[in-house]
Amino acid sequence: MECLLCKQKSTTKKVRSRFVKVAKYDTDFCPIHADSAVNPLYYNIFVCPHCGFSYSEDFSRHFPPTTMEIILEKVSSQWVPQHFSKERSIKDAINTYKLASYCGSLKKEKHIILAGICLRIAWLYRIKQNNEQEERFLRFALKEYEASYSTGDFSGTQVSEARILYLAGEISRRIGNEKAAIKFFSLVFERQKNAREASIIQMARDRFQELKRTPETPHHLLQR
Repeated sequence: MECLLCKQKSTTKKVRSRFVKVAKYDTDFCPIHADSAVNPLYYNIFVCPHCGFSYSEDFSRHFPPTTMEIILEKVSSQWVPQHFSKERSIKDAINTYKLASYCGSLKKEKHIILAGICLRIAWLYRIKQNNEQEERFLRFALKEYEASYSTGDFSGTQVSEARILYLAGEISRRIGNEKAAIKFFSLVFERQKNAREASIIQMARDRFQELKRTPETPHHLLQR
């Protein structure tokens, strides 16, 4: 694989799709694999062993003005050559995503891309049962999803408006912000005429009903 930044080639590990079996998904789309030893989530990020630039396939190939120089200064000049091309532990996986998050911020990637990276870090901490770090990165993801929605930078990507609103609502629910969750789920309902994803709308309804059954949720917020 050729690095987007330094153009040097190196190998990276991927899990063959025929070995991947998803048993189910969490309500924020985190995949639960039938075989926990085979998790493709660990290998979504390419880390260049030469310059340290780290990114996913969703990153743009374009570098905005001055960003390449900034990455070379902030990342590459301090990079200690290391390889992530072999089997990765969950700790390795978390480190690669954090590197990609940093590189993506320096590169001025779209908010929707940075949101996806933060969400996946939260998933990895969920696997580790580290609730504090999971919530921390869910909050980072929520901030980026909100920015993506307000700027519209998700346009032209595979992530729809309904999916962003649903995820913002579900993350808000998970971190205990029922008021924000209701707001985002209500926006999903308001825009359902324009949405082609019936499953997303149904998931939003399911989460809304769960909030209704939660004693901590103020009832005046639940009127639709």
